[in-house]
Amino acid sequence: MTNVNRLSIKCTVKRTALVASIVFGLQACAASQSPQADTSQTANFELTPVIKADNSQLAENSSVITMEKIMSDPDWIGRTPTSWYWGDDSEQVLYLQKREGNPVRDLYLHAVGEQQGQAVSLAQLHKFSDRNAVTSADGKQELYTFEGNVFLKNLETDSIQQLTFTTAKESSAQFLTNERISYRQGNSFYALDLATFQVAELANLQMTDTPKSKNGAQSYLAQEQSKLIDYVALQQRNKALQNEKDNALRAENDTINKAVFYFGKDKRIVQAKLSPDGRYIVVSTGSNEGWRNDSDIMPNYITDDGNIAAVPARRRVGDNRQYSEQLYLIDLQYNAQYLLNYNSLDGFDEDVLADVRKENHAREGKTYESKKSPRNIHLLSFSDSIKWHPDGSQVAVMMEAWDNKDRWIATIDFEEKQLVTQHRLHDDAWINWEFNQFGWLKDSPSLYYLSEESGYSHLYVKPVDRKPQALTSGKYEVRNLTVSKDQDAFYFQGNVKHPGIYEIYRVARDGGDIEALTDLGGMNQYALSPDESKLLIEHSTTTMPPELYIKAVGTADKPMQLTHTVSDAFKAMPWVAPSIVEVPSKHTEQGVFSRVYQGDALEGKGGEGKAVMFVHGAGYLQNSHLGWSGYFREFMFHSMLVQQGYTVIDMDYRASKGYGRDWRTAIYRHMGEPEVQDMLSGVDWLVDNADVDRDKIGVYGGSYGGFLTLMAMFKEPEVFASGSALRLVSDWAYYNHGYTSNILNMPGDDAIAYERSSPIYFAEGLEKPLLINAPMIDDNVFFQDTVRLVQRLIELEKQDFETAIYPVEPHGFVQPSSWLDEYRRIFKLFEETL
Repeated sequence: MTNVNRLSIKCTVKRTALVASIVFGLQACAASQSPQADTSQTANFELTPVIKADNSQLAENSSVITMEKIMSDPDWIGRTPTSWYWGDDSEQVLYLQKREGNPVRDLYLHAVGEQQGQAVSLAQLHKFSDRNAVTSADGKQELYTFEGNVFLKNLETDSIQQLTFTTAKESSAQFLTNERISYRQGNSFYALDLATFQVAELANLQMTDTPKSKNGAQSYLAQEQSKLIDYVALQQRNKALQNEKDNALRAENDTINKAVFYFGKDKRIVQAKLSPDGRYIVVSTGSNEGWRNDSDIMPNYITDDGNIAAVPARRRVGDNRQYSEQLYLIDLQYNAQYLLNYNSLDGFDEDVLADVRKENHAREGKTYESKKSPRNIHLLSFSDSIKWHPDGSQVAVMMEAWDNKDRWIATIDFEEKQLVTQHRLHDDAWINWEFNQFGWLKDSPSLYYLSEESGYSHLYVKPVDRKPQALTSGKYEVRNLTVSKDQDAFYFQGNVKHPGIYEIYRVARDGGDIEALTDLGGMNQYALSPDESKLLIEHSTTTMPPELYIKAVGTADKPMQLTHTVSDAFKAMPWVAPSIVEVPSKHTEQGVFSRVYQGDALEGKGGEGKAVMFVHGAGYLQNSHLGWSGYFREFMFHSMLVQQGYTVIDMDYRASKGYGRDWRTAIYRHMGEPEVQDMLSGVDWLVDNADVDRDKIGVYGGSYGGFLTLMAMFKEPEVFASGSALRLVSDWAYYNHGYTSNILNMPGDDAIAYERSSPIYFAEGLEKPLLINAPMIDDNVFFQDTVRLVQRLIELEKQDFETAIYPVEPHGFVQPSSWLDEYRRIFKLFEETL
């Protein structure tokens, strides 16, 4: 098998490296060799590779970019299609589009080849809202739910039949064998016979304890009551007789449903999946304790009734709350319920945090003795973690450990009622919450899955109880799998030729060379048409928001643009296309890929020597790619800064997405250290390559970017002349469990990691002007993070900081007036200090 890897880009000049150009449209990377012809195993970057922006239009367009325009309602940019999918005949596309000046989104039906789509009327919405439909084994019918009811569509006649008509919410519709379909209503599963239309309740999953007989032990008072009071004894006798008769009736009469299963009070169903033959259900239950307790509130001061509202908010990782789930196999044929133990999983009892605990104990003068103990395990969150083979003969479940160090794919031995490990993925840092797609090949007992075990997400096929085969390999990431109908090939999205360029590829089920199906450059998402002849592609570049395109599979035909939603007003603006630069690092062999905005990009004409570093949020997010950024307001702001004589750099520091496992986990147990090192490399690059004055560099960012702005300002006080931290994290012990415990473990196990990763412990280092912008109803990063930090700065008698609060804003600002106020303050800070 030949492995296709990144486009090899070489350059030998320091300041004016020019190896590729970004063209305003489809073409994003034109190198001297064909990207698809490069079959090198590793990328061969030398010095500072650059994908240079084409900003020739900037000189030709005299429009001035204003803060008022770029922070206004983004409808003026265009209303990009979202939630797009194919119609049943592969000749129509459906998507949602926002109404102008209105938050409501309408469903549009757009025929391939037509200039415009047509809004689907509300009366017809049920006919087309089948994005998540399941198809029958013969491919002639599909099943889906709309507004809580189940619909059956005949794909040959395009006729639709509504199978349920209730106010309850039906979900999880699927085809069963023997002309039946099933659906779930609450915690009950139902089967509907399409021939007789009889509805049968297959299982009623009760979140209560098993009913107990009253014939057991009684209290002293109860015993005395039945002895002394004849009436009480008579009532007890009559009830016992009736119960005896009812039990006999249920045992001897087959028309009475007996499929009730009890899982205990204070429990909840986390996931449950019925087998295609209707015999088994795999059920996972967890504590009903929930995601918060009564002390977790967020005050909202701007309400319609004038009162202060105590809005429920999520728990903090500092709670050290442990969590696990119980996994059950329900046999509906015998009304039997089996608890599946985790002790058959490889490594289920390993003390994977032994070294961490030893270090933390030693700091307290204590000794930690490692010992094996069953770990808390649960189904993988935020995914469909129970996968039945289409013929019902096998089921696989994906689980993870509460300590975030292991992920298992296991099958169930129906005879022994136990889990069988098929794959264990271990990471000394943490298992990624992405790259967990898996499933069955329907024509064989073989699993396919994504795994980062090689250092990058790749595709594997594994026959049950046999070794897996890697179908892809190399220094790139595979995501968004689609299996062909004949099971002979996999389609996927990958950044094969460059970390910031995502194209669509295909690889045979048996491996071999991967085939590039697109060569558009930029960012490309896809959906394969039902007849597998075409790709629906969402394509974007650094300066052009996403539009939909149609591309014939396996041909050299150019893609056809389907939608044209970007406004002429947006296209007419003199936006600055960023150059993509690999900034050399003293700490890593690979450089730090970065977006650089300049009027005369990388030509030694950096304007007035002043620069701004933007620090993206989320930590695990890629922003220095060649597609449209989710930070579109920041993109426009950066173009405005260029007009004002600034250079702007936006770095994919370590922890960012798109660069493999080691880049992601470099921050394990020490958030804010590797990232700031990379930011310092960016400062050096600006000074050496972009005519920037070292004393005229500011920094800003929000969320994780706000956290890193604080860490840079506090720990490297001489580097940045000023900074603005937006919706910042100041103490990681106050953030949520799901994100934080991955990287820093639990505070109870690893206080060291939290203390060296939280800005509040380094606030004494502030020396330069700092602007703090904080939304008050932020249910992601609590306003409390700002309040505690401000109090800390006050007690440290710091003077060079200001705080701006936004009473009605959540984590992601909504109101244009808030956006405008926030960025006016940021711009004013840089104008005054740089």
